[in-house]
Formats: sequence, structure tokens, C-alpha cells
Amino acid sequence: MSKHHFTRRNFLQMASLTAAGLSLPVRASRAGQPAKIGANLIGKLEGPEIIRDTAKYPKAFKEAPMLADLVKAGKLPPVDKRLPESLEVMVVKPLKEAGKYGGRWRRGFTGPADNENGNRIVSTDKILMFDYTGNKVAPALAKDWRLSDDGKVATIFLRKGMKWSDGHPFTADDFLFWYEDIYLNKDLVPGPAPEFTINGKPGRLIKRDDYTVMFEFPEPYFLFIDILAGDTLIGGGQATQMARSSFMGAYAPTHYLKQFLPKYSSLDEVQRKAKAAGYDSWVSQFRNRTHWGLNVELPVLGPWKTVSPINTPNWGMERNPYYYAVDTAGNQLPYIDRISMGLAENLEVLNLRAIAGEYDMQARHVSLNKLPVFIDNQKKGNYNIHLDTQQAGSDAAMLINTAYEADPEVAKWLTNKDFRHAMALGIDRDQLNEAFWLGIGTPGSCVPADDVAINPGKEYRKKWATLDVKQANALLDKIGLTKKDGEGYRLRTDGKGRLRIELMSVGGQFIPYTQVGEMIKQQWQKIGLDADVKETERGLAFTKTANAEHQIMFWTVGGSENLYLFPRHVLPVDPSECHIGMPFARWYASNGTQGKKPTNPEMLRAFELFRSAAGKKDAERTKIAQEIWRIITEECWVIGTVGLSPAFMGVRITKNNMGNMPERQANAQHARTPNTSHPATFFFKS
Repeated sequence: MSKHHFTRRNFLQMASLTAAGLSLPVRASRAGQPAKIGANLIGKLEGPEIIRDTAKYPKAFKEAPMLADLVKAGKLPPVDKRLPESLEVMVVKPLKEAGKYGGRWRRGFTGPADNENGNRIVSTDKILMFDYTGNKVAPALAKDWRLSDDGKVATIFLRKGMKWSDGHPFTADDFLFWYEDIYLNKDLVPGPAPEFTINGKPGRLIKRDDYTVMFEFPEPYFLFIDILAGDTLIGGGQATQMARSSFMGAYAPTHYLKQFLPKYSSLDEVQRKAKAAGYDSWVSQFRNRTHWGLNVELPVLGPWKTVSPINTPNWGMERNPYYYAVDTAGNQLPYIDRISMGLAENLEVLNLRAIAGEYDMQARHVSLNKLPVFIDNQKKGNYNIHLDTQQAGSDAAMLINTAYEADPEVAKWLTNKDFRHAMALGIDRDQLNEAFWLGIGTPGSCVPADDVAINPGKEYRKKWATLDVKQANALLDKIGLTKKDGEGYRLRTDGKGRLRIELMSVGGQFIPYTQVGEMIKQQWQKIGLDADVKETERGLAFTKTANAEHQIMFWTVGGSENLYLFPRHVLPVDPSECHIGMPFARWYASNGTQGKKPTNPEMLRAFELFRSAAGKKDAERTKIAQEIWRIITEECWVIGTVGLSPAFMGVRITKNNMGNMPERQANAQHARTPNTSHPATFFFKS
């Protein structure tokens, strides 16, 4: 490269140094090349701490002025009557300092389907959660937990005196109600949740006393504590799981929701009320009434509750006066009074508003490819930038539907391992990294970061994941795709013209999947493969994958760095979402009574390993996950491109007056980013 030729990366290196007020040269790598751009924006992983030593608990409690006024007016009980008992509260040591009360946190969202924008902020409504590192299970609604020595019983100890946002007691009855009246109700939940079974055998939920719940299983289930802490059907929390219309979360507000169930009146009565309210059935009304973003009357347990629904131009939230956590000085959390999410017509509008400094803290939907502009405008917009890198191996992976049947010729090749290897070897990931990740990402396969315990070995980062046109062409020739048309593209073996592979993308996402697909299409010209890139609306795309109608879909493998908690993007085992063969996921989840059994022996071996792991202890589970990752990487039913980057919800814009902002926060599905940073401790310095 000429010394006078400036790439986008060169520009960003200069801009980032200028923005940081530095005059030092960019630190050189061992190869003599410039360090990754944005390296100075990737800070130290840090976060608040949950205090569990009751000797360090505060002796008295304080509250926000807006709540103190309501107490004076007789509209709320005093703060010590709203919190759990004094030794039962959750005590959080803020990252840097005790905050000030007040203010409105401004964010952007993209419409009613963007419920994760709020779910992740209120995810301390989970039974358990992870700490700020994303590696250690921590308390949340449960003050403590215990797993029996044989791994068959998980006992959850709730916080005595804890209350819903309307002041009604939160007890084990809310778990029992969920289990008996929602989970076991076939009109709402047709079949068991995979995470609530072990080797296909269902678990059960038992109330021991008002503040103790037991999950019992017929076989050892040592993974279950992690299940409760992860983004799972059972452990995901009320806000997230009900907003996803799964009716999961393991508890629900009995006193409010029972009015919508036939059991507590009659089927005719709830149907009549549902139709009078404009719903086609009581199930539809129940789905709406359990969605915290749509129903402002729904009692919640998180730090904020909805006051203006998500299907309006401003999704508004206000502090929960009964939130169960305090800081180490005894101040009831959250510090911030309100959250205001303004509707952005599209991602371009949202990013322009972020660039202009109109948001107080935003990472969701902030585009990595606009980082140079963010850097250039941070002083004017009075904000700073943090890059929160993921440990997931690929932000834009090619998820291959090996259960595809619509075109037998294409199906023949998608199920051929040599063909999948050739597709993977025909991708220039370095070019993709420069074009769409500004050189910040790491090209390679889908395996998680090297420092993740379940990483199968450093060599797997590059396995079938480097550009090798010669080997790719040799593989395609070997399997019989030798005939080409006048433009050099390979022909189908059934005599029906050029072989074309359909690459389905979804627009308006964190990653420009369509553009990534178009570049791969160009790169594949060198190996004689043609592709049609088809951008599809998300809902339609997910319908297609649910019906196994697609060939290859671009999607993230985010979450797979904790394989047992979120396997769906790399292993077809979760029928609630599967882009790599839904019939296989249904077969796995139903123990062979539904769906279609895979013919690939290695996929079956991965299934057996995955199913066996839940009953094993940590060390053995780790070894099993490593072996599953070896299979996934070798089989290439998921082809990685670029990952280990901040592109997926990791470009964080924070106003300079926001307090307790971590330099870097855990960015992971199971961490429910930014939940492990405890947004309730964020505050406005001025």
C-alpha cells in the first residue's frame, strides 16, 4: 500500500487518537502493523458488586424525592415498608459512587418488536443472574440457592417481605400459580420447556413454604442453576419471557393475572370479557396482559415499570416504588426516575440522533460503521464512546439449513460436508473485516473467544475459516461440480442450469447482513459459485426458518459462547428458534416424536453429547462443550465470518454527565447486557 493511501482504518486510527487528545503513535503489533483501531476505546471490564455479607448491610433506608412526596401525601407507605425485610434486600455496591436521584434517561427504540431494548434494562427480575464478569452466578430475586448433592433438587430462597410494583406480596405462591395455571395449561404452553426437563423427563415445581421454592428432577441436573441465571425459558424473568409471548419465566403475579384465566370464573366469562376488550380469545387477551411493555397495569419486579406502552411513539417507564434493591448507603434503587424511549423511524435516524447527542446512554442499534462519525462528534455531542467486545465467534454467520428439501439439487449440496467446506474456504474474511468491522473484528470460525473455558483450542479459530481458493475449487471439482457456464459459474448436476445458492438476510439489524452477503457473493466468483442475496423482513424470515424453507441465513451466533444456555444458533436443539434445521430441533426436543431425525451422524453425536451434559458437573460439562464445538467447526453447518467484536450492541455512547458507567461491560446474551452493570445504579451527575 502506498504511504499516501488512507483506508477507513487509517482514518479511524487518526480520529480516535485525536478524540482522545493523544499525540503518541498507535501502538504497533508484533507483526509491525498498526494495532487494531479503537483499541483505546476498549477499556477494563468492570462493574458493580452485589454485597452478600449482611454485616455490611445498611442500617437505614432512603428514597427518591418523588417517592418521598408520595409518602407525605399518604399515597405510598414509607420506604422501609416497601422494601423486603432489612436483611433480605439486595445490596449493590455501585461501580464508582452512590448516585444522585432524579432525571430522565433518553434512549431510542425501533418499535413494538424492540422489546429487548427494555427487557435487558429490567432483567434483575430474573430468579438468578450473572455478575458483572458474566462468569459467576449471582443472586437476584432469590437471595440464595442450593443444589442438592445428587443434583436433583434446586432450592430457591426468596426475599421475605418483597413486593410487586403495586405493593402486593411476592411469594412462592407466584411460582406455584405460574407452574400450575400457566405452564401446565395446554392452551398456553402446549409442550414442556426443554430446560425444564432432563433427558426428556419433566421436572416439577414445589412450594416448601411462603419463601422457598424447589425445582425437582428425576435425574441429576447440575446445569440447572446456570439455566436459572441465563437467558432461558425458565430463568429469563417475567419481563423478557412474557414479552416474548412464551408464557415462561417461572413465576407470575397471581393476584392480577388470575382474573384472565377460565379456572377462576368460567370459559364463557373470560371469552366474553376478552371479546368485549377487543381480543379474539381469552388466550390473546392473556398474552397482551402479561406483556410488561404493553400493559401499564401489570405488576412487575424490575427497577422500572411501563407507564406509556411500547406501541406508542414514546415507550415510557417510571421507577418501581417497591424495587427490592438498595445501594451500600441504604438508598433505594434506581437512581434515575424515568426512562424515555423515543421511536426512531429507522436505524439511520436512531444513529443520527445518537451522533447529535440526543441519547444519554445507548448501545443497542448503534452502528459500528459510524464509529468515525461518532468520534468526530463526541465533543460537540457531549458524549464519550466505549467499545464492549463480545466473546461470540461470529457476528455474521452463515447458518445452513441442512434440513432443506424444496430443491433436491441444492439440498444435496447443503448436506455435503465438502461443499460446505468449499463455501467456507471461498470467503475473504479479512476483506469483510475491513469493510464492515473497520478492522476491529477477528476473522475466523464461530468458536468462542480463546479465553472462554469451552473454546476447543486456538487452532479452531482458523479451521475451514481462511481464504483458500485453490482448495475450495479442488473440493468442488472432487464432488462432481466440474461443468461451468460461459461466465465460469458451476452448473447443476441435474441439467437445470447454473447452481445458485440463496442467502437470506434480514435488514435493519445490528450487522449489515445484506451487504455482507453481497460481498461474499462477489468473493465466490473465484470458486465458480453463484448466490442470490435476498433481504427479508425479520418476521417473514423467521417464519421461513421455522418451516425450513430457506437455504442459508445470515445471523449472529451471539450467546453460543455459553453453549448450554443459548445453543440455538449453532446446534439445532431449540424449537422456539432454529435457523439450521427446525425439523431437527423438533425431533431433538420431542425425543423423536415430532420433526425429523438428522441423517448426519456427527449431528446426532453432538445431540447425544449435548443431552448428556446437563447431568454432569462443571469440569465434565466443559470438556463435552469443547467436543461439541470441534464437531460444529469441522462440520461447517454454521460458517463464521468475523466476530469477537463490539459490533453487536457493543458501541456504547454515554453522555459525559452519566455516572457509574463501566469502561467496558460484559456483552453477552446470558449477561442480558447491560443488566450485569445494574442500570439501576446509573445516575446523572448534573
